[in-house]
Amino acid sequence: MVQYEIRVTGRVQGVGFRYYVQQQAKLLNVTGWVRNTFDGGVMVVAQGPEPAVKTLIDYLWVGPPLSLVKSVHHAELQAIETYTDFEVRY
Repeated sequence: MVQYEIRVTGRVQGVGFRYYVQQQAKLLNVTGWVRNTFDGGVMVVAQGPEPAVKTLIDYLWVGPPLSLVKSVHHAELQAIETYTDFEVRY
């Protein structure tokens, strides 16, 4: 099990990006959360088997139809909390 913090920039707010991430994470059985950031980006914390989390990162580059992703930066974190679901945070 791995945990990554992922920051996504581009046109990712107001286009359904958080709900897209939640949907993809649930399909991959990845837990964690997603929220908008004050600088116009999106932050994701994803926890699960490494192949599933890496696949989620690939999906972040795609995004929903109205999005335009410019960058996806990720860093592995030491898991200090175990998530049981994937939620949209506000």
